[in-house]
Amino acid sequence: MLDYIIIGGGSAGCVLAARLTEDPNVQVALIEAGPVDKNVLIHCPAGLALLAKNGQGNWKLNTVPQPGLNGRSGYQPRGKVLGGSSSINAMVYIRGHRNDYDHWAAEGNAGWGYDDVLPYFKKSEHNERGADEWHGTGGPLNVMDLRSPTRFGPMFAQAGHQAGFALNPDFNGADQEGVGVYQVTHKNGERYSAAKAYLTPNLTRPNLHVITDAHTTRILLERKRAVGVEYHQGGELKQLKAAREVILSAGAFQSPQLLMLSGIGAKELLMHAGVGLQHELPGVGQNLHDHPDVVIGVNAPHLKDLFGMSPIGMARAIKGIFEWRNHRSGMLTTNFAEAGGFIKSSPEEAIPDLQLHFVIGKLVDHGRKTTFGHGHSTHICVLRPKSRGSVQLASKDPFEAPLIDPNFLGDLDDMQRMIRGFKLVRQIIRQPALADLGGKEMAASAKAHTDLEIEHFIRDHADTIYHPVGTCRMGNGPMDVVDAQLKVRGIDGLRVIDASIMPRVVGGNTNAPVIMIAEKAADMIKAGQ
Repeated sequence: MLDYIIIGGGSAGCVLAARLTEDPNVQVALIEAGPVDKNVLIHCPAGLALLAKNGQGNWKLNTVPQPGLNGRSGYQPRGKVLGGSSSINAMVYIRGHRNDYDHWAAEGNAGWGYDDVLPYFKKSEHNERGADEWHGTGGPLNVMDLRSPTRFGPMFAQAGHQAGFALNPDFNGADQEGVGVYQVTHKNGERYSAAKAYLTPNLTRPNLHVITDAHTTRILLERKRAVGVEYHQGGELKQLKAAREVILSAGAFQSPQLLMLSGIGAKELLMHAGVGLQHELPGVGQNLHDHPDVVIGVNAPHLKDLFGMSPIGMARAIKGIFEWRNHRSGMLTTNFAEAGGFIKSSPEEAIPDLQLHFVIGKLVDHGRKTTFGHGHSTHICVLRPKSRGSVQLASKDPFEAPLIDPNFLGDLDDMQRMIRGFKLVRQIIRQPALADLGGKEMAASAKAHTDLEIEHFIRDHADTIYHPVGTCRMGNGPMDVVDAQLKVRGIDGLRVIDASIMPRVVGGNTNAPVIMIAEKAADMIKAGQ
């Protein structure tokens, strides 16, 4: 008999599988809907560009039409492979602001303040810069500076400094604010996903059972207790039972979907989808929010060392293939988003409310559309959006994607911050460090000058920066789904451990925080909490 079943082989699931099986007397099954992470495009950092185009290892989800985006449906790529989204993301290592975690604790989640979670960030980390007050060494997750960075990341940082922002050598140190280059989850020139960090080194453990290409359809309940899972694999419907706990780590979209498919959620919504109620928990699927993001692109056809489609660009890429294959070095070790920053949209802000990602290529439609020529792109995202949406069942069919409604830019405050951020980024790209390189702002944004014109551009082009959270919110209120130990309220033997438990999204990329959440949760489980 298994002790624990973990649903979802993404960032949280990989951490939990590794940590729980440290006890040889514990039997753990990890169920992942996607395949093993053997695709070379996963391991070669620059392969993420082709992953975006071909959709491999990706659920390729979409939102319902968004009024705030002029009725457009947004794209929601999520990892469907061992490692989850850490196998297809841009590998930026960011934790968020200390105030984010103190805010969680202040909302009634004891043990989740910054001083509580910092030890788990450090425990998870092996930072090649070395250990200090803020960073750890010896942890599973390798964090490093880019092996073969381009010249453009430091140029962006210098342009930001010329625009009046502080240079920051470590966004995860004493102070988040400023501009600089990002550290990445790489090792020896390869992507270092949660699967490579936590799962792959431990696959030989006899008490770890990894089941791939297995689509979980529901959680098995007996008298308000989770006792196992049902899943499809190879055309067969199968079941597994767990003596201790079922752990749901399927992410901000599929964790609430699976709860609802199992009869846990709001009664009226379940009835509408044709699912029988097992336990009423109205907050399941609510509180969905995400970082809205818009991109300003610059055409720079003469800068051939930027990524781009051209004869010279293709020749450089072919050379890069051999450099990476033979030495794990060269241009294909890039994560594209080499630099960025955390800035305030206005001086009145207490902490940064905007994040910037500087990309060494022209980015259109999440990289799914091929753009010819060379250039660079700067993302602007609102870090603590006020807009809230939901995830709901489209039907009781477990193979049908859920209805995803982030309600992007539904709150006017989010738009106002993004407009201010748009203006600040335009100031940055016009500073000498970038402007002297030449280049011209792409036509779609270049024609936006007034606030109204900028707003129109944003509504026509904004979308996610891939950080959905909140749909199984942690707290002690009537719309909260899990408690501070991440146990589902009213159901024994069931926890949710992933980004869906965040009461409010952190101010930054969410992969490192999810790994931290799983590290902390593993200790709670081991301690019997």
